[in-house]
Amino acid sequence: MSNNLVDMMRMNDVRKKVLITIGLLIVSRIGTVVPIPGIDPVILEAYFLSSAQSSTIGFTEYLNFFSGGAFSNFSLFMLGVMPYISTQIIVQLLMLVVPSLKKLAQDPHGSKKIQQYTRWGTIVVCLIQSFAVSVYATTIPEAIIMDRLPFTLVAMVTVTAGSMFLVWLGDKITQYGVGNGISLLIFAGIVARMPSAFSTLFSSIANGSLNWLAVIVVVVMYVFVVIMVVYEEKGMRKIPVKYAKRVIGNKMYQGGSNYIPFKINPSGVIPVIFASALLSFPLQIATKLPQSPGCPLSNYLHPVDYRFCFLLYSGKS
Repeated sequence: MSNNLVDMMRMNDVRKKVLITIGLLIVSRIGTVVPIPGIDPVILEAYFLSSAQSSTIGFTEYLNFFSGGAFSNFSLFMLGVMPYISTQIIVQLLMLVVPSLKKLAQDPHGSKKIQQYTRWGTIVVCLIQSFAVSVYATTIPEAIIMDRLPFTLVAMVTVTAGSMFLVWLGDKITQYGVGNGISLLIFAGIVARMPSAFSTLFSSIANGSLNWLAVIVVVVMYVFVVIMVVYEEKGMRKIPVKYAKRVIGNKMYQGGSNYIPFKINPSGVIPVIFASALLSFPLQIATKLPQSPGCPLSNYLHPVDYRFCFLLYSGKS
């Protein structure tokens, strides 16, 4: 019985694309463990392992989810490809309100200019986010081993260069590899977090904080959600199109019928990622505001902590 995977790898073109994709993904994973200059990785690891910074860790874990743990390492690729995705969303929204951009996008040669504008916009977004990261790093005690101004400049340059390098890797995977490069980079970052997630799961089961029944229910729900997502992604509406009879030269060709495949979900997971990023901003801002002694302001943005704060202040009244 023949193996489809082995037969596929015997084809030179397919094998070359697969190896290029794997090699570029390995390069992207190596960059997630290389810290930016001026950071002490030992102190940084100790800080993120501390349970006293629970609110900051929660936001950090959200960023680690898309960067594959690169954010907590303060690595070259700590921002991942999220600035590029954010810029793409911004450009798409601008097309709805700026007629010139919409007209340019409809031009056959305008897509290259839109892509160029997106790249320049990505650099601006990277510089803004890298500056915010450098300010965030100053809040970690003794993590910076150089002066603040040089560290800020170095961090902005290295993190921006790292994100743009990831965008370049994604383009190369799309051009010479298999599938969409940006999506594969995000997928690789998520998969890289799975071993630690399974380790946490098994340790929780071992110490009794989770039971097997809850785990089985979660696994069944996870499989069901994956099946439904795949079913939705493959779903399409076939819009019928009928062609009239045509006369070409001295011959008449009979009209035919066909259909236009219209996907049910053409935008994929981009709206979900964008909505998650928007919802995370209030929590991050609230953690930096002055906190009340009884109940921090950030707790109001968490369902469980919100009930605790409500009961706390109700008891005081």
